Amino acid sequence: MKFASFIKSASIVSLIVIGGTSVQAGGNSVRLDQWGQDHAIGASQYGSRNRLSVEQNGYANTTINMQDGHRNRTVVGQHGRHNEAYGNQQGRCNVMGIAQFGRGNLADVDQRGRCNAIGVIQSGRGNTATTTQHGRGNVTVIVQD
Repeated sequence: MKFASFIKSASIVSLIVIGGTSVQAGGNSVRLDQWGQDHAIGASQYGSRNRLSVEQNGYANTTINMQDGHRNRTVVGQHGRHNEAYGNQQGRCNVMGIAQFGRGNLADVDQRGRCNAIGVIQSGRGNTATTTQHGRGNVTVIVQD
């Protein structure tokens, strides 16, 4: 949790509060769709062919994501309100998906290595999912209600 708080604080400087935007550089891409109000997104990408897609909806949802490597993929989601998604990917060919729907849900996900996959779906409210993968070929699926 300290890592997520640190990243969130450090990313406030580069806070992006934009709707329906696509950004590309060096083969990396970021797609943002935000509706409602008071959403926060912080993102950084290093390497090549990394992709980040975020859609937030509701209000006061936060996404902070860092990708470092090659061909990493992250898709977030969220919808309700006061949901927080923190993602860190280092390495190559890692895949991360986070969904969240209700309100007050927290996902804190860390992947380091190659060809790892994480999927988190949290419905209702007040769910917390924290997972870390190091190495190669790891798969984590978390579903909560």
